[in-house]
Amino acid sequence: MTSPLLAGNRRALAKAITLTESTRPEHEREAQTLLAEVLPQAGCSIRLGLTGVPGVGKSTFIEALGLMLVGAGHRVAVLAVDPSSARTGGSIMGDKTRMPGLTVHDRAFIRPSPSRGTLGGVARRTREAITLCEAAGYDVVLVETVGVGQSETQVAAMTDLFLLLTLPNAGDELQGIKRGIMELADLCVVNKADLNPQAAVRAQTELRTALTLLTPHGAPWRPLALRASALTGEGLDDLWAAVERYRETVDLPAKRRTQTAVWFDELLREAAWRAFQAGVDPARLRELRTQVETGYLTAVQGVAALLEDERKNAHL
Repeated sequence: MTSPLLAGNRRALAKAITLTESTRPEHEREAQTLLAEVLPQAGCSIRLGLTGVPGVGKSTFIEALGLMLVGAGHRVAVLAVDPSSARTGGSIMGDKTRMPGLTVHDRAFIRPSPSRGTLGGVARRTREAITLCEAAGYDVVLVETVGVGQSETQVAAMTDLFLLLTLPNAGDELQGIKRGIMELADLCVVNKADLNPQAAVRAQTELRTALTLLTPHGAPWRPLALRASALTGEGLDDLWAAVERYRETVDLPAKRRTQTAVWFDELLREAAWRAFQAGVDPARLRELRTQVETGYLTAVQGVAALLEDERKNAHL
C-alpha cells in the first residue's frame, strides 16, 4: 500500500485512512506501521481548519475554494467530518454530494468521516488522515468540522490556520458565536456576501471590532475579517492571499511541534485510561458505581476509593 500511496493513488489513500479508522487491534498495528513509513514524506502542506454557523455554506465554500486552488496547480484534500447517529454510530456522509465538481477533479481528494462521538468537531483519526494526505502529495489539506459549538475548537489544535465562516445579518457576532472559537480564529470570513452586500460590510466591521478586543497582545498574526461569496467567487483570491501572508508570518514548524506534543499527551491519557480500565476489578467498579448512584458515596469518594484499591494492589 505504501508505494501507491506515496505516488498519489487516491484509492490507496482511501484504504489507508480506512485502516487508521479501524478499532481492531491488528488494524491499529498495521496503521501505525504504515504511518511510520510515510511520515518522512508528510508535513509539506498548509493545513486549514474550517468551521461555521449552521447554514453558512461550509461545503459550498470549500468546493469553490478547492476548485480555485486546483485550477492554480495545487492538490487539495478535504477531510469532512459528519455528525454521527447516536444510535448507530454512522452518518449520512453527504459532503461529496455537496461538492460535485471537486469530487471528480483528479487533483482533489474528499474523505467524509463520521465523528462517532469524538469531541472537537473532528473524527477520531483526523490527525492521521492529515498525515496520509500529505504523504500522498496533497499540498493543501482542508478540515471541515461538524459545526460550531464549545467543543469545535479541537480542529485548531491540528491545523495551521483556523477559519471561521459567518453570515451577513447573523446578529451580534459576539452573542451568536462562541467566544472560545472567536479567540482561536485566524481568519473570519463573512460568506454569502452577494446576498446582501451592505449587511456583509456591517458584519465584517463587527467582526473586526470583536477580533481587536479578543486578540492577545504580542501575537505574531493579527486575525483578519474578510468577505466572500462561494457562489460568485468574490473574495476567494483575497482569502488565499491572506493564507499566504499567514504562512510567511507564523512559525509553522514550531506550531506543529507544539501541536504534536499536545497530541502525544492526549494519546498518553487515553492509553493510561485504557490500561487502568483493564486492571480494574469489574465487580468492584460496579459496586462503587452503585454506591455513587444511590448517594452512599459522592462521585469524588467513589473515584478515590477505586484509586486506593489500585494503589494497594500495586504494592502487593
